[in-house]
Amino acid sequence: MSISTQVMKGRGAISNPNNRFHQNVIVRDSDSLAELGVDYESESFSSGKKLETEVQEVLAKSVISKNKSPDLPFEQSVNPYAGCEHGCVYCYARPTHAYHDMSAGLDFETKLVCKTNVVEVLREELSKPGYQCKPIVLGSNTDPYQPLEAKWALTRGILELLYEVKHPVSIITKGSLIERDLDILSDMAKQGLCSVNVSMTTLDNELKRTLEPRAADARTRLKLISALNSSGVPTGVLVAPVIPAINDSELESILYESAQAGAYSARYILLRLPHEVKTLFVEWLHAHFPQRARHVLSLIEQSRNGKLYNANFNQRMTGTGVFSELIAQRFYMACRKNHLNSQTKEHLNCNDFSMGSHTASGQISLF
Repeated sequence: MSISTQVMKGRGAISNPNNRFHQNVIVRDSDSLAELGVDYESESFSSGKKLETEVQEVLAKSVISKNKSPDLPFEQSVNPYAGCEHGCVYCYARPTHAYHDMSAGLDFETKLVCKTNVVEVLREELSKPGYQCKPIVLGSNTDPYQPLEAKWALTRGILELLYEVKHPVSIITKGSLIERDLDILSDMAKQGLCSVNVSMTTLDNELKRTLEPRAADARTRLKLISALNSSGVPTGVLVAPVIPAINDSELESILYESAQAGAYSARYILLRLPHEVKTLFVEWLHAHFPQRARHVLSLIEQSRNGKLYNANFNQRMTGTGVFSELIAQRFYMACRKNHLNSQTKEHLNCNDFSMGSHTASGQISLF
């Protein structure tokens, strides 16, 4: 099967890989969307209609997801949306769209799922007698401040609920829309109830346009770090993903600029390519960096035990081998130079959580 290299304007993915759960698979001589009548320059179909973003409203039965991975620094998360219009081609969450009977490719960034009852269900789950208060992460799967949030405000509703019951939350985002919620975030921060990590991938706007086509640019994200910091919200930077021979040369400059903007902490993640993301990234690489593609893939394989992805715990975030060790050394040296991770780690406050009739311990309150 040939690799599609035709780019659709404003979208990260180039194709729509088959859902891995489908037993019946359609195989074509070419995976190019041109066969489906797509006009790449105008981002429209032959019918004249644009590839618009579609939203499916669903009623969730549960919303708190439990994490058992030792690689992640949290135990539970909430995602009000499935799919993400930012269109980051590398997104490790793309394969989760298969659970919604859709593709990890263009479907992931054009056919979004909105959990319209997320706030109500979250209140019910927090009210259960056996619930134990632990920080909830927003943005572990898809961005809670993607463009969809401007209309639905589900993230805002979640924050209002968590502030009401004094439940701690940590947010991961690259969306500038979070500034809308500085009022509630600053109030929560005063009580030790929130922290934010802003995801930074590149300072190069041209690279961003192909890698993260509908996400905010670097300068906007740096201003976001500054605004959060000025509002008293503990803010860190997440350099993710670090892509060999694509953006790894920017590691030091990203950490420097983020520290200058007010970030107090930093983490990084080496490029992850689970399931369908491998196909999507290879297509993107050949479309935008054809002469460099073989070298990039070689470095990835060197860091993933000879494969494009290694899902083993304690390895999947940082990789193994000489190249990954070099990235780790550069990261820690840059953090030390810029005084990142030098402050006492922020501990979110779980002691004041109360749902009214139930306290943080789950026991019924007498007063």
